Amino acid sequence: MLFGKFFQAAVASMAVVQSTAMTIGGKPNMMIKPYKRELLQDIVTWDTHSLFVRGERVLFFSGEFHPFRLPVPSLWLDVFQKIKALGYNGVSFYVDWALLEGKQGEFNASGIFAFEPFFEAASTAGIYLLARPGPYINAEVSGGGYPGWMQRIPALLRTRDPLYLNATQNYVSSIGAIIAKAQITNGGPVILVQSENEYTYASSRVPEFPDPVYFGAVEQQYRDAGIIVPLINNDASPQGNFAPSKPAAVDIYGYDGYPLGFDCANPYTWPDQALPTYFLGSHQNDSPTTPNFIVEFQGGSFDPWGGPGFQSCLALLGPEFERVFYKSDFSAGVTMFNIYMTYGGTNWGNLGHPGGYTSYDYAAVIDEMRGVGREKYSEAKLEANFLRASPAYLTAIPQSPYNANGSYTNNSLIATTPILGNVTNFYVIRHAAYNTLDTTEYMITLPTSHGAMTIPQLGGNLSLHGRDSKFHVTDYDLGGINLLYSTAEIFTWKQYHNNRVLVVYGGPGETHEVAVSNGGKATVTQGSGVKTAQRNGVTVLNYQTSPDTRVVHLANGVAVYLLDRNTAYDYWVVSLPNDSVSGNFTNATYEVSAPIVKAGYLIRTATVAESSIHLIGDINATTDIEVIGGAPPQTTEITFNGEALNFKQGRYGVVSATVKYKTPRLALPNLSNIGWKVVDSLPEVRPGYDDSLWTSATLTSTNNTVRNLTTPQSLYASDYGYNTGVLLYRAHFVADGNETTFYVQTQGGSAYGHSVWLNQTFLGSFYGGDKYSSWGSTFNLSALTCEENYVFTVLIDNNGLDEDFQVGSEGMKDPRGVLNYNLAGHAATDLSWKLTGNLHGEDFEDRTRGPLNEGGLYAERQGWHLPGAPTSTWASSALGPMEGLTKAGVKFYSTTFDLNLPAGYDIPLSFSFSNATTNADGTVSSYRSMIYVNGYQFGKYVHNIGPQDNFPVPEGIWNYHGSNYVAVVLWSLEAAGARVGNLSLVAGQALQSGFGPVALSPLTGWQPRAGAY
Repeated sequence: MLFGKFFQAAVASMAVVQSTAMTIGGKPNMMIKPYKRELLQDIVTWDTHSLFVRGERVLFFSGEFHPFRLPVPSLWLDVFQKIKALGYNGVSFYVDWALLEGKQGEFNASGIFAFEPFFEAASTAGIYLLARPGPYINAEVSGGGYPGWMQRIPALLRTRDPLYLNATQNYVSSIGAIIAKAQITNGGPVILVQSENEYTYASSRVPEFPDPVYFGAVEQQYRDAGIIVPLINNDASPQGNFAPSKPAAVDIYGYDGYPLGFDCANPYTWPDQALPTYFLGSHQNDSPTTPNFIVEFQGGSFDPWGGPGFQSCLALLGPEFERVFYKSDFSAGVTMFNIYMTYGGTNWGNLGHPGGYTSYDYAAVIDEMRGVGREKYSEAKLEANFLRASPAYLTAIPQSPYNANGSYTNNSLIATTPILGNVTNFYVIRHAAYNTLDTTEYMITLPTSHGAMTIPQLGGNLSLHGRDSKFHVTDYDLGGINLLYSTAEIFTWKQYHNNRVLVVYGGPGETHEVAVSNGGKATVTQGSGVKTAQRNGVTVLNYQTSPDTRVVHLANGVAVYLLDRNTAYDYWVVSLPNDSVSGNFTNATYEVSAPIVKAGYLIRTATVAESSIHLIGDINATTDIEVIGGAPPQTTEITFNGEALNFKQGRYGVVSATVKYKTPRLALPNLSNIGWKVVDSLPEVRPGYDDSLWTSATLTSTNNTVRNLTTPQSLYASDYGYNTGVLLYRAHFVADGNETTFYVQTQGGSAYGHSVWLNQTFLGSFYGGDKYSSWGSTFNLSALTCEENYVFTVLIDNNGLDEDFQVGSEGMKDPRGVLNYNLAGHAATDLSWKLTGNLHGEDFEDRTRGPLNEGGLYAERQGWHLPGAPTSTWASSALGPMEGLTKAGVKFYSTTFDLNLPAGYDIPLSFSFSNATTNADGTVSSYRSMIYVNGYQFGKYVHNIGPQDNFPVPEGIWNYHGSNYVAVVLWSLEAAGARVGNLSLVAGQALQSGFGPVALSPLTGWQPRAGAY
């Protein structure tokens, strides 16, 4: 292949040095020093200011989106379009190794785990990709992305240890080759690749840190796989690790920032000194020859078991946070910016880490159900569009923030940080006490091409509300017309032949001033309350923001829209250029004349063809549409989602129309009377249960390097290939009549629980708690019959493997299962243990849904969570899980029903647990539940811990136009049993959508499973 020859030649031309005698995948390891080599391609380049793509300077404004958290490939384009509509041009994505190589040596990236549809959707939307394949990703996923079998690799993880590097080789070469095919050099959307993740902090076990030999080895793995676009890294905080001046340097250095951390319990508290004003200084010290790149900046927060819920995170990290913290980042000259997360999604199928629950909403701008109704979505859109419309920002020089208080203004309570260009200057305004709730008035004196000016000139004071920040600009280019200054923030501007449209906005009730050089006469064509004046050839507009839109037309062809912030939220700029080189990726040629549309909830795409305007979008109510710029002079047609609208075209070319919202008729099943089937899912405690096919715990040693064995044989689940979901253990022994107590210590991660039986007698449970990862329980035993055979059954909820954030900590090797035990009067060797998890462990059965989706419950081992399960012989249950259990144990409920939801709508569906069961003493009963929809596990509910009680499931997993199979596990941890108070299927806001039909994910059904037990 030509590509292969090109890559080999490129590698041969690189300056490399031998770093060690070890091998990776049978090859000598070579450590690249990128700062000493020529680029391997010339499409993606950079300088000290910014990235270039095809020679054009680019602001890389990106949002994090993980395809594995939305297992519906046909919806990936939906998310990409919503990110593109924000004004972003990039997406960063992690790859979860644990989902792709569940068994060592068997890599599978097909079906819902295929990347080609993801890359195609990104290209269709016009989104550049930053690929972050790990191997280690953290990402709040089980094991930080490491597959469970890595617990058996006796190597120090994330180090130069050959055993570790060899274990990663199959994955890196496989995923690297997939990503390589999608590089921009091959016509794909991938322009950057991250070769390690947050390699910043280490334990004392690591012999050398940071280790250039290790880091260079990882880089070489990806280069060997065909990666030729720039390699980046992301320090967890600015440390300068592997910046271009260091050995084993990446091409472009980057770092992360989470200034308010992950405690949403105090959603209205911004601690003093938490604003990171040091980003400029650290960048100048660490990597002054590359663009200032924040690879992850806080876009929300994960929430732990028992946490306050994502609504609290949304309050902490909402639009005020974006205004203050994002603009502070921009004041440091950041031109490569990725927000983690932008769409969070769902920890379906056991993929999450034990520190979090099923939802990974993250309080991101796009919610878990893919909605864009959060105010923080709209705020992010305002900021991204401003920077996208401001190419001068990319080469402006940020100034030190340390003397910002009182500079440029007449009030020391205001801090001003300039970013100074050759002509255009930007000024970021915030409070000196960034977290104050006060409103502060000020005037500002700025240098301009007409000399220093104290603003406002026409009276009044500027004001800054608490927890707000804003951009002021001077000598800002509007396509050859000089915007001398604006204290109102710019949403966007566009040029249409000889005319310009400028859209500015301000906070509620603020005084603002906009001045245009040689603007000529100002005519207020809409609204009132705008002062106008001519000052030395400058047209000055002075006004107070209000919900009423004001429009001013200047004699030089500039139309200025004066909006308040809430009104600006309704405006959109979405361009999809279509040239043979850049495809749908935004470039400056097309961007300058893209249409500006006021349209409410969402505009996905906007195109102008000859005399027609075609809009695709979503509405949640009857919506007035205005195309305020970019409409053809003589428009003959405007369509919305393909439907022609009645419209009128005004004097200044504005085209207006109305899209009517039609309320859909919805009929959802009532889960309390639909009829259920039920089967016992804990037959293991019945007399005579046969566990002969279970795995015998015979290993007398372990390769686990974290914890030494304290039992005669290893009872670590991953030592036997059981890495996910519920675990079961059975311990056989012969009684001698002297047994008085049984002690067992288990481990399953935060909020896990366990239940224990002796034969069919329930001994008790550990109910779990968010702070407990392991627990020891001692049970009193009644007198046992001498010489009789007995068996303990231990049921353990495994909430995923720990992460490995600190290099060398080996956290992901924290074992799951039984850690220790003691039967009074017996030697430990008197007990013979067996265990099981998901059927056949790492030779997992369900190749469609991957290695993590199912655990070791009896019904799961039989595959009864899959559509078409043989339920006809099961007992009937009128209420299903609302009927519940009268004792400790596990029941498995299933039902099948049709959905027939109207086409043309996006209707989010969720399961809701409500009316919580309580005990006679008023305490909350302890039970756990899992929900499967058409075989996909989309809910893990822990009633006594919470906080999640609403579980969204996307269309594509649901069949909105046909049959659906739902299964619910109910595990009562209490002797008195438990029932679900109420389980209902609820619809969210129905959006009239132009996205189009959603294809079903693979819904492979039940087949008899060979060897099932």
